[in-house]
Amino acid sequence: MAGGNAIRGSRVGAGPMGEAERGEVAPRVHVSFWCSNGHETRPSFSEEPGLAIPEQWDCPRCGFPAGREQDNPPAPPKVEPYKTHLAYVKERRSDADGEAILDEALESLRDRGLIQ
Repeated sequence: MAGGNAIRGSRVGAGPMGEAERGEVAPRVHVSFWCSNGHETRPSFSEEPGLAIPEQWDCPRCGFPAGREQDNPPAPPKVEPYKTHLAYVKERRSDADGEAILDEALESLRDRGLIQ
């Protein structure tokens, strides 16, 4: 018994290949971009009036920014390590400030009779 699915084995867009059915392909411009690891990326852009090609492109291999000059690629972004809350506090306050705040807090606790 045969199944009732007439389009079995087909997919959306399947059919005779050719530009006659799909229309004319826009003319393309291939531009080379190089990252600091030496990887070359060649995305294509449609050739049209007022075409603006970007100065930088993300390298699909390493993720670094890539530029159009092979001898002078953009520098990779600087990755800063994760900082704890204490590290941020130490940037804003000196050790003397910390001592003064601690003494003030301890004095307040002593006045309320919570510590001796």
